[in-house]
Amino acid sequence: MSNSREVNYTCPYCGRPFTITVYDSVNTSEDPDLRDSCLSGDIFRHSCPHCHTDFMIQNPMVYQDPNHKFVLWLNSSDAGRDLSSFAKPLVKQGYRLRRCATLKEFTEKIQIFEDGISDVAVELAKYDSFIEFIDNRRGNPEDVTSVEYQSCNDGVMKINVRTDDKGLSFLIPLDPLMEEIRAQADRYEVNDEEMPLINSDWIISLFTEAEGTA
Repeated sequence: MSNSREVNYTCPYCGRPFTITVYDSVNTSEDPDLRDSCLSGDIFRHSCPHCHTDFMIQNPMVYQDPNHKFVLWLNSSDAGRDLSSFAKPLVKQGYRLRRCATLKEFTEKIQIFEDGISDVAVELAKYDSFIEFIDNRRGNPEDVTSVEYQSCNDGVMKINVRTDDKGLSFLIPLDPLMEEIRAQADRYEVNDEEMPLINSDWIISLFTEAEGTA
């Protein structure tokens, strides 16, 4: 079930106290309306009743989607926690478990898993799109502000590479990526019981380690 609590908070702008509602966990089967609030980020958005300033609070939260069988843990740091007692029963039920360090990773991961595809393949597609963007002289690495998964239709992913003043979309077939992942299973192995952080830093680390530059 979804769990929320009231927290005393001091506005970072006017310094006056008020109470906010914080969700520690969300279950989309029991509270489907909260799914949209998580995807939009509204569940983390608050407004001061005194100065009426809006701001975001990225509090740690567990997001469970039983229909698509995945669990996300939004937390900027795992702080060395042992989550095996929580994770193992879910893994046995066929769940995919991930930690997300940022709200952007969190919302993107919801889209990826709802689309029913591998987030490892998505990170590989994003990495390949970034490299192609740079190699084709579309921009410099420091110009890139984000590389984002947008959608997957008919087995083709759409990846957006964005800079401050422009963006470029890449269409990446899913099947060749999945073949590469299967062929190099040891490199791309993911242990769901550890609630791993599968993001751009993770995929870059795989290639830097392979090149001996880690």
